Amino acid sequence: QVQLVESGGGLVQAGGSLRLSCAASGFIFRINVMGWYRQAPGKQRELVASCTNGGATNYANSVKGRFTISRDNAKNTVYLQMSSLKPEDTAVYYCNTNGALGNYWGQGTQVTVSA
Repeated sequence: QVQLVESGGGLVQAGGSLRLSCAASGFIFRINVMGWYRQAPGKQRELVASCTNGGATNYANSVKGRFTISRDNAKNTVYLQMSSLKPEDTAVYYCNTNGALGNYWGQGTQVTVSA
């Protein structure tokens, strides 16, 4: 079955960096769109960044220039490099894949940015 397992979250001071990883299994990783979403308390889940199978990327305006999404098709893993973190980046970050088998989510990883 499709599985997405996130890691790399934690507590960091404002201005710091974190790298999230999402290990995928159960589907043909290289042909699927992969994305990172986040949900802060009391807010709707929102797209942070996505990466197509061709490597095209898309970012939320709030993270452009600070976050970078990348994928390693040999390792079935997608990454989110986050730099210049701000307290408003605090949220649970979710890995997502959307393809022929459907739309799937990971369990999420908490990112907390202290002021």
